[in-house]
Amino acid sequence: MKMQKEMETDFELGHRDYMKNLTECLDKIEKDFEESRQIDEICNGEWCRAIELSFDEFAKELYSISEPRWAADDYSRTLRNMRRRLRDLYSRYKGVKDSHLVH
Repeated sequence: MKMQKEMETDFELGHRDYMKNLTECLDKIEKDFEESRQIDEICNGEWCRAIELSFDEFAKELYSISEPRWAADDYSRTLRNMRRRLRDLYSRYKGVKDSHLVH
């Protein structure tokens, strides 16, 4: 039984590190997007493809996570918040992209 508890603890610590890294990655994507939004004529083809790929890859990672049965409420809240942030960021990106396509 002790070995199982150690494995669960190790898994939980590893999972928390993974979630921390995902949060930092989302922070960086959001910061880069906000900085680049200030640049005129931002949504050229290359930039749009790069940001869409970043969003897609991050979404694959984020939405592939299933919540372990032992997860605390803060874990679920963190996961929901990251998913919401990604959706909001993608919506802002679509707004920028669409506004540049109209011009």
